Amino acid sequence: GKFDWSTGKHPAFTEPDTSYGGLRWGIDLPEMLAPLAYILRMRTVPLRNLGGCMSPDNAWMALQGIETLPMRMEKHCENAMKTATHLSKHPKVAWVRYPGLGRDPMNKLQKKYLQGKGGPLVVIGLKGGREAGEKMINSLKLFSHVANVGDAKSLAIHPASTTHSQLSDEEQIESGLAPELVRLSVGIEHIDDILIDLDQALAQVE
Repeated sequence: GKFDWSTGKHPAFTEPDTSYGGLRWGIDLPEMLAPLAYILRMRTVPLRNLGGCMSPDNAWMALQGIETLPMRMEKHCENAMKTATHLSKHPKVAWVRYPGLGRDPMNKLQKKYLQGKGGPLVVIGLKGGREAGEKMINSLKLFSHVANVGDAKSLAIHPASTTHSQLSDEEQIESGLAPELVRLSVGIEHIDDILIDLDQALAQVE
């Protein structure tokens, strides 16, 4: 192309690249190669750091996911908002953190940066503490008990007894992890199914 990479607006192309002898990709290339500054750097620096290209099949599958991402995110956010609102009224839930809720400390920022979409993650604290969190997680049926986030399926985890279990109770608290905390990654299933599963799991908590 004819894009001018030497304007200074793109530091990666105007500041010396120490891994290539101080070469400034947008300035130091011969005139005939200047239009290729972007692709030359792409095929050397990121390729060296990140590895080879995806296979055609993997690229196609990734593209399929990317093409439907906006539609899925709308459903993620819609379901998460309804989930957070529902759980904030549950008698066994001590607190709920979700930026879409008006009283959440991050509510103003999510309106500014996320256009009013709170995302798929809902974090709750159970009144029964650590034992309640473990019991709830082990009672879920629709939610998968995994550490992942952002799946189309609903996911849940109790960090104190899983991902952070090697830390002492004091170390967990010092790191900001409350023993009663349960993290939900709300999927795109029907909202009724999501809430029914959460309610039946919470019903198992004493």
